[in-house]
Amino acid sequence: MKTSDIFDALLTDLKVGDTAVSVSSRRDQIVKALNKDFRSKDGCADYRLMVGSYGRHTAIKGVSDLDMIFVLPPDIRSNYDSDAGPRRVLERVRDDLKARYPKTMIRVDQCVVRVQFTSNAFKFEVQPAFENEDGSFEYPDTKAQGWRVTKPRDEIAATKQCNDRTSTNMRNLARMIRAWKNANGVVMGGLLIDTLVHGFFAQTNDYDSATTDTFDLMVRDFFEFLKEEPDKGYYLALGSNQRVTVKARFQPKAKKAYNKCLDAIEETGKSAANEKWREVFGTSVPLATRKAAQLFGDSEQFIENEYPVDIVESVTVDCEVTQNGWRPTSLREMLRTGAPLKADKTLKFYIINCTVGEPYQVKWKVLNRGPEAERRNMIRGQVVESTSRNTRMEHSDFKGNHVVECYVIKDGIVVARDRIDVPISNTSIRSVNAS
Repeated sequence: MKTSDIFDALLTDLKVGDTAVSVSSRRDQIVKALNKDFRSKDGCADYRLMVGSYGRHTAIKGVSDLDMIFVLPPDIRSNYDSDAGPRRVLERVRDDLKARYPKTMIRVDQCVVRVQFTSNAFKFEVQPAFENEDGSFEYPDTKAQGWRVTKPRDEIAATKQCNDRTSTNMRNLARMIRAWKNANGVVMGGLLIDTLVHGFFAQTNDYDSATTDTFDLMVRDFFEFLKEEPDKGYYLALGSNQRVTVKARFQPKAKKAYNKCLDAIEETGKSAANEKWREVFGTSVPLATRKAAQLFGDSEQFIENEYPVDIVESVTVDCEVTQNGWRPTSLREMLRTGAPLKADKTLKFYIINCTVGEPYQVKWKVLNRGPEAERRNMIRGQVVESTSRNTRMEHSDFKGNHVVECYVIKDGIVVARDRIDVPISNTSIRSVNAS
């Protein structure tokens, strides 16, 4: 496939698509319920503003967190000036929505009311706020017991201005970077992504008029920009200049993505290019047509086909390598020191760190790679359950550069993922339960 074909297909697959209809319907029902109480108006879906990635039009399919401001009537402002005011107004919003959705999980969470819809696996974060004359909003904060200012209109305007200047490439790149973070378990919020993309275009005009036939160079240069960013605790958001917290370092994974971009560009025009770009952006990149002579079955499954993916938390896995008569060894330590992983080893993959709050579900994928796995028709790759809590037991079998992935699922959404490479010198992986 040509470069333009790959990126055209990628961007088409990332579109929010039919989800927009469900979002609009839920949004309007929420606002109507609130306007009935706060304004005594039936069927009124006004006085709201979609913010966040959805409001900036940089969201992609699978978006799970939908941020909305409900504009409060200005004449009730004095009713909520006390220290208890922020909690009272949030509880009022919560109670209105509980009456509308009695079977839905709805709760107050510091500055918003979270409405978790299980039927379509997304949640609204409803933020009641008073609008100021300059277009900013004052929203309640139960922790500070007061009202704070936010400027989402400035962020929306800055996104649009940059997007117009770059021939829509600002939003194109922001969507692709969301695909990268979801495919590679990068913990980055949407506002941080858009701020960094905005910063990239502020320091170069090279891609202001770029078309998809040069998007390979654009994403390469963006990842180079990203990997060279200094460590920071926060950035100033595009447009509003409000602080955006950096939850975790993104530079190491940006460096890996940069190197994969170089590999993909080297393979331009070959089927291998599609596979390399898939490693960067995930399954939204189409695979080239397989050869008719392929001898192995395509048994690999993809978590994206089973659950929405929206990475907002982190998980880290390791593997304990054991053999009778030998001391257990960490696979990550073996990879660091270059120690070979050989035959007849028991492999215990387990979670060593996870920021996702309980309860959650864990699933795994073990993928064998290489000519031997293909010859034996044993590439595996199915999404499977844990063998025991947060653990997957496997056994080495034959040579290849194999991969094990871990997925943490919360409220029907994959919110964290990690992978560990398993470069076995003369074996592959098989389940301990396999015959």
